[in-house]
This record gives sequence, structure tokens and C-alpha cells, in this order.
Amino acid sequence: MDYITTKEATAARDITDRVVLYHGTSGRIDGAIKMGNTWRITKSAVKPQDKRYGRKTNGG
Repeated sequence: MDYITTKEATAARDITDRVVLYHGTSGRIDGAIKMGNTWRITKSAVKPQDKRYGRKTNGG
């Protein structure tokens, strides 16, 4: 399986390094592993949906 670093993932997916780290620690990137201080992400991994934005469901 081929892996890319967080820096390569940020360039390919147009997101910040911090977002990649957050998704890696929360388990939202399938196949991501942490080796030392670096996250390795599979090349075939799909960018997770950003759940910060969207419809409010609590009526407000």
C-alpha cells in the first residue's frame, strides 16, 4: 500500500495541515497510521466531509 505524508495530502486536497491531523486522530481517514510524529495516509484515501458546516437540526 502506498502512503503519502500530511504535507502531500494538504497540497493534493487543498486543506490545511491541522485539518489532516484532526481527521487522522479522530479516525475519519481510512487507512491512516501514525509513525512517530508523522501521519501516513493512503493515496486512495478520500477526503472526509467537513461536518462544521451544514443544516442545523435543532430548529435554530
